[in-house]
Amino acid sequence: MAKTPTGKNTSGRGQRDLKVKVKTARGRKLSSTRWLQRQLNDPYVKRAQAEGYRGRAAYKIMEVDDKFRFLVPGARVVDLGCAPGGWAQVAVKRINSMGERTDKAVGRIIGVDLQEVEPLAGAEFHQLDFMDDGADDQVKGWLGGKADVVMSDMAAASSGHKQTDHLRIISLCETAAYFSFDVLEIGGTFVAKVLAGGAEGELQKLLKQKFTKVFHVKPPSSRSDSSEKFVVATGFRGNVAEATDD
Repeated sequence: MAKTPTGKNTSGRGQRDLKVKVKTARGRKLSSTRWLQRQLNDPYVKRAQAEGYRGRAAYKIMEVDDKFRFLVPGARVVDLGCAPGGWAQVAVKRINSMGERTDKAVGRIIGVDLQEVEPLAGAEFHQLDFMDDGADDQVKGWLGGKADVVMSDMAAASSGHKQTDHLRIISLCETAAYFSFDVLEIGGTFVAKVLAGGAEGELQKLLKQKFTKVFHVKPPSSRSDSSEKFVVATGFRGNVAEATDD
């Protein structure tokens, strides 16, 4: 090992984080071992742990919001599939839901998920299937009106078949979009995770009918080897019936 005159190591070891290697345990699949090794070596996982976020996904919504600025003080937000609560953690500070910034409007965030979510100061979590009949009215009741933002980091359970998984998440995203049409205020924003794979055309067509602008973005914290990206639709036009009533 080469050393400088002062005796310091110049091989690079110790000057950067060493990668953690995980052996495949008996009974554990190779894919599980790879996932565990990737998690242990992921800088965003380490950063989330150090900064107290519930998962690396927190940085995705930070980066998307840094670009599009929809989580503003006073915003009313619905977080679909909110577990474990990382997106809500980011939203709480940005919408000022705890009123810490006395010179800014106070926002509100309602998170819903099929599973129970650990409580979070500044957010209100409910165990609910947003696909249930009347779920939109329940959410609006909890929120005290319509939302400025509907966001979703949901993903369908993986089947192991890439095309099937792609179709499932696009279907889930479309369902979330229809939910947003019922709860968003005019001018509102819809943000959701999708997977690239060729079936996004109908979703984009649907969103362009309802929103003034539709974007696709892959934030830096999204793994480069993942087909994950996010759709951001801004300027909700409202429903035809609402426009007629006006």
